[in-house]
Amino acid sequence: MTQPNVTVLSANISGGSESGNLYRPFSVFSVLTLTLLAMLVVATFVWNLLVLVTILRVRTFHRVPHNLVASMAISDVMVAGLVMPLSLVRELYGRRWILGRALCQVWISCDVLCCTASIWNVTAIALDRYWSITRHLEYTLKTRKRISNVMIGLTWLLSSVISLSPLFGWGETYSEDSLTCQVSQEPSYTVFSTFGAFYLPLCVVLFVYWKIYKAAKFRIGSRKTNTITPMAEVIE
Repeated sequence: MTQPNVTVLSANISGGSESGNLYRPFSVFSVLTLTLLAMLVVATFVWNLLVLVTILRVRTFHRVPHNLVASMAISDVMVAGLVMPLSLVRELYGRRWILGRALCQVWISCDVLCCTASIWNVTAIALDRYWSITRHLEYTLKTRKRISNVMIGLTWLLSSVISLSPLFGWGETYSEDSLTCQVSQEPSYTVFSTFGAFYLPLCVVLFVYWKIYKAAKFRIGSRKTNTITPMAEVIE
């Protein structure tokens, strides 16, 4: 009769320790860290919101590449308004997720969607600069606007595919036993998401800016070679 009571008592003690981990007192360092994170959330949201308001109010900004900048600002506003506050709540409870499975899936999906879209918007801006420099005559304002809209659509489409894949069974984001909420750790999804959200846009940006550097260097060199030097008789 004593063994079950000992088992129940040990279970209660372990359960009490786990709940104590969730509601442990904060140290001065923790309070300072959370305060800085909260200030970062507010600053990120306000800054990108001001960028959007400026683009919408100033008519001269209603053109390329400001629509690409507006798309990137939208993704950053969504990060500051939807992702970062829930991340702050997660930090308050010792990196444990207490808000349930549904909100965990929403949080992870928004996180991957907005961050991936922000990275690909930077890539789209780099491509727009490259084509405007190397194909200045062919890349007219009308063509530039059409291509930029296509790039924005592809950016959000690819980001949606990467972020929503775990919702259809490609890995698990929430664990009820350990109260963890994280991006799916399925190996195939990890390879797919990291390649599509980081390595591929990184390679494109590096290649594009290397080509822009070469084009700028070629133009500077051609200007130097096209300078007219005066003849010796004229100098005399």
